[in-house]
Amino acid sequence: MKFYVADDEDGHARLSEVTAGLEGFRSRVGMEAGTLAVSTRSLQEEDWSQSWRKYYQPFPVGERLYIVPDWMRQEEVPLGRVPLYLNPGLIFGTGSHDTARLCLEAVEWQVRPGDRALDLGTGSGILSIAALRLGASEAVGCDIDPKAARVALENAACNGVEQSFRVETGDLTRDEGLRQRLSGQYRLVMANIIADVIIPLIPHVPDYLAEDGVFLTSGIIDHREEDVARVLKEHGFTILERRESGGWISFLARLS
Repeated sequence: MKFYVADDEDGHARLSEVTAGLEGFRSRVGMEAGTLAVSTRSLQEEDWSQSWRKYYQPFPVGERLYIVPDWMRQEEVPLGRVPLYLNPGLIFGTGSHDTARLCLEAVEWQVRPGDRALDLGTGSGILSIAALRLGASEAVGCDIDPKAARVALENAACNGVEQSFRVETGDLTRDEGLRQRLSGQYRLVMANIIADVIIPLIPHVPDYLAEDGVFLTSGIIDHREEDVARVLKEHGFTILERRESGGWISFLARLS
């Protein structure tokens, strides 16, 4: 596992916490865990913020979408596919991860012309922008990271859908003001995050679903599938479809 910390007092403190925690991890798992050795290397900021670009190439998703890095927009788009130009920067959401692909494929066959979409944990804005490019009339994103709002709006502008997209910042589970700003009925509510974030969001999702709306959620590692499924059912959802890719699960659900 590779991760980055700042080369400052806070970063070194976090690194010390990780190193100390690894020994505790070894005792908890009760199995052979390898060396758990930690090695470090110093990088210039521009090295790690830009070097990932060389690995990010255009690729198809589903039957209609074609993800294109914004700096490669001169690339020819295959006939019949809708381009989605993206520059995620340091924000999660390139579209290449299994969870994103599961969501994008579901958006492709769920979105209808004129739909309103709500994207909880919008990140780079990729799911909202995909919905708009495929016919939705309006999308609203929400993320706890203020940087995500800037990146998502920039990506919306790259795709010419900025007039139909807005982003709110905050924690839906704790912020009453945010819940009011998001108020409305959406035919498609999306959450591609992780199980520990999805579960506390589920009780709030019915407040935003249109009568014929669906809830698309992914980012669920396979061993947390039952936890998420149970909470969905506890809050009145029927799981219409379960899909899996690379050990990750997505659910499409509707209120019973």
